[in-house]
Amino acid sequence: MSLKVKAKEKLQKIGTYAGEYRYVMMPEIYSTLTQDKVIREAALRSGVNQGVMQACWDAAGEVIKAWATEGHSVALPGLGTMRFGLRAKSCATVNDVKTSLIKTRRIIFTPTGELKDELKNTAIQITCYDRNGEEVKRVTSSDPGTVEDPEQENGNENENGSGNENQNGGNTGSGSNTGGGSNTGGGSNTGGGSNTGGPDDSGYDPELGDGN
Repeated sequence: MSLKVKAKEKLQKIGTYAGEYRYVMMPEIYSTLTQDKVIREAALRSGVNQGVMQACWDAAGEVIKAWATEGHSVALPGLGTMRFGLRAKSCATVNDVKTSLIKTRRIIFTPTGELKDELKNTAIQITCYDRNGEEVKRVTSSDPGTVEDPEQENGNENENGSGNENQNGGNTGSGSNTGGGSNTGGGSNTGGGSNTGGPDDSGYDPELGDGN
């Protein structure tokens, strides 16, 4: 198995290399697998009736949404954890604190070590295309396989450098706290963008220009 990446020669319209053609890499997405297909495959692999699997899937989704909106960091079995966060501007005085300072609400996914290892150990194959769309080169990865960890990024969610906001989960009613004081300052989105100097949430990198 390998991840396929395409490097396309594109004219940069803004940023450091505006007016230049540069090769911009992006992953190739084969297709979007539907929920029904995932449920059928999970039922087949587990030996569980598809209707039962569907009911469990729906119930798990409702539980995850309910607990996440209560402020919990919720485990996604075999994958990692999910929580809600936000990006907001800082302000100088308490009187200026208001919801209008919130720029965006975010969904933050933190993968398990096993999932990160799987990605790290997966080879990458790059196909290069020139500005006319012609294939000009193929490359097999020799990168160290570094996987971005949202927990190790700059934990600051505020635009102007104020401190982190702690997302302490309340009690779920079952006697255990699933929120565990997780931090909303992941500094990373699930699309690979980061607020630490890399691509922003729109996918634009000032060093590369428009990668779309």
